[in-house]
Amino acid sequence: MKYISGDELAEIVKSDKVANKDYLVVDVRDDDYAGGNIKDALNRPSREFHMGVYDLVQKTVDVKVMVFHCALSQVRGPKAARIYEETRSNLKLAQDKPQEIYVLRNGFTEFQRKFKDDPVLVENWEAEVWANAEDWS
Repeated sequence: MKYISGDELAEIVKSDKVANKDYLVVDVRDDDYAGGNIKDALNRPSREFHMGVYDLVQKTVDVKVMVFHCALSQVRGPKAARIYEETRSNLKLAQDKPQEIYVLRNGFTEFQRKFKDDPVLVENWEAEVWANAEDWS
């Protein structure tokens, strides 16, 4: 499993790269999705991820960089990245189209802590939701 730091992801998002074409952030948080997200991220809840992974692989065959995350990227994010990578490999849809697959190190909890005030990086952020975030880690 390859990881990408929040700073590295922020560089990609702020670059001239285009979301959903050059890169795609896949947020697999479930009920904990409320309170903010990485700008232009696709929410695919982990509890439903298996059901939609085939479709996701087909729709992202040309995307060069895929980044998966959950709140802390300890279980759901890495699992979704692994399922995605295995499905992509099994379908043999893009053998001639290289793709980098990453997990966001420390998940959205750390990303929002650092970048919550930057609307280019984080959207829909709600202070009330994150008031007790220190207790989560």
